[in-house]
Amino acid sequence: MKTTVFIKAGQVAVENVDKPKIIEADDAIIRVVRSCVCGSDLWAYSGHDDKESGSQNSGHEVIGIIEEVGSAINTVKKGDFVIAPFTHGCGHCAACRAGFEGGCQGHDRSTNFSGGYQAEYVRYAHADWSLVKIPGQPEDYSEGMIKSFLALADVMPTGYHAARVANVQKGDTVAVVGDGAVGLCAVIAAKMCGAKRIIIMSRHKDRQELALEFGATDVVEERGEEGIAKVLELTNGDGVDAALECVGTQLSTETALAIARPGAAIGRVGVPHTKDINLGDYFFQNAIIAGGPASVTTYDKSVLLDAVLKGEINPGKVFTHTYKLDDVDRAYKDMEARKTIKSMLVMD
Repeated sequence: MKTTVFIKAGQVAVENVDKPKIIEADDAIIRVVRSCVCGSDLWAYSGHDDKESGSQNSGHEVIGIIEEVGSAINTVKKGDFVIAPFTHGCGHCAACRAGFEGGCQGHDRSTNFSGGYQAEYVRYAHADWSLVKIPGQPEDYSEGMIKSFLALADVMPTGYHAARVANVQKGDTVAVVGDGAVGLCAVIAAKMCGAKRIIIMSRHKDRQELALEFGATDVVEERGEEGIAKVLELTNGDGVDAALECVGTQLSTETALAIARPGAAIGRVGVPHTKDINLGDYFFQNAIIAGGPASVTTYDKSVLLDAVLKGEINPGKVFTHTYKLDDVDRAYKDMEARKTIKSMLVMD
């Protein structure tokens, strides 16, 4: 089968490897229908993270068809169409019961996250509770719906997680820091939660337009101190009720904290690439800082899949370009150059 391999900063390539096999009783083998490139995949590709040459890709978002299941799998079977969340919760530990399977305590943390999924087939660990079954088969749906299902493997639940941990309420004023796929999905989530005003911090016209379509009410193009001043101006100096940080850098984190009113919550879901923040600096702000890996299975099963099936949300619009797996390096390059918001990979 074909899989993507990291060659060096600025280059990935497709290689042929053995098809994965069942190893543990709770494994499932999935034939990938769609995969994609995540903004977090770009950290190593751009040379900001160390990664060994020849190592597997960091892709972690797929939808596909079950090929085979281990003996402990009771919830899905061969032929089922599924979303494969990038988190692999057990469903019964304290973290999963509380709806935080990104920190599942039921198995070793190293097996709780997907990786190497820009490929034709994947082995999905701890599949019994984590996989989310989609009614029917891929051919039953439009391409737009297929894209939205793929968004449910990561970016839409991650955007929703930002809104959840920031406790976005009906009538709130919310700012979204970051205009990537997660930030745009956070706009959808804030609207789902009833926010009356949603400020997107974005410098790119195509992303601004999509954010407005998703429910944003205001656009702030400025960054740093100028961006902070603009948000405060828009809120009459008060600051926002919730700030959704969807990048993970020092600048984005400090911006989120600076635009939040006293007592506001900051939902952090950007993979951290930041220096340590001195929480003592924010003591008098009474800031609530929360976040981490999204609760993908919980959100998909309880809220998001139903919303997609009913046509209430359309997060698949973040996939603005489609590529064959053989063209995966171009998919990375175009995302890095911001020629596409999010690259989708189609298997032959």
